[in-house]
Amino acid sequence: MSASSIDHVGALLAATEWATGLSCPSCGSFHVAQVLGDNGGVSYVCTACGHSWS
Repeated sequence: MSASSIDHVGALLAATEWATGLSCPSCGSFHVAQVLGDNGGVSYVCTACGHSWS
């Protein structure tokens, strides 16, 4: 994959992350994973800093 293709993919991912509006309340990162909570609810975990919330 060429450098320009990698840059293009990175830009698309950044735009998608921004569009979701889901960011870590602790560090502000958009690197957030949705996980199944203890009682079947939805929780989130920041893959950048490890902060979790629901």
